[in-house]
Amino acid sequence: MSARLFAALELPGAVRAQLGDFGRAAAEHDVALRAVHDDALHVTLAFLGHRALAEVDPARAALLDAAGGAAAPLLALGAPLWLAPRRPRVLTVPLEDAGDVLAALQARVVEHLAAALGWEPESRPFRPHVTVARVRRGARPRTTGLPEVPAGTFAAPAVVLYRSFLGGGGPARYEPLERVALAS
Repeated sequence: MSARLFAALELPGAVRAQLGDFGRAAAEHDVALRAVHDDALHVTLAFLGHRALAEVDPARAALLDAAGGAAAPLLALGAPLWLAPRRPRVLTVPLEDAGDVLAALQARVVEHLAAALGWEPESRPFRPHVTVARVRRGARPRTTGLPEVPAGTFAAPAVVLYRSFLGGGGPARYEPLERVALAS
């Protein structure tokens, strides 16, 4: 038996609501898009994939070691970004990371998880973003005329280890397994 795991930066409720509104507004005018539910909005720091259940507790401990006492990054929402740019699969909102605090936190989380689990992290560079809408299978989204992204800065409250449940024809469901509050 295994669990599909990932570590993510938790977003404040007000920011999730604003991003959810943006995703719904974009999807409202484009049938190719399906907005992500507010409660599923996050910033993935490390996707671990399917791991043995025996690795859940070591992953929790690694996250506590990596993020315990860490400073909350001060972030700002950027302009909408399609990923992948040539054949978009998701509509995202990138995060501007003043002082690279989030990048340092992500690197620490990855390092601790890799050491604890023998997990091999992705080789591509970290690009902090929030996925707000997904492109429906076989559809081509309209990539212009998007609503405006809300403005403002915020401090992220926590890093969370999630278990992801797929299937059932609906969106993925995320269960928090460990939440590590960040220092403000």
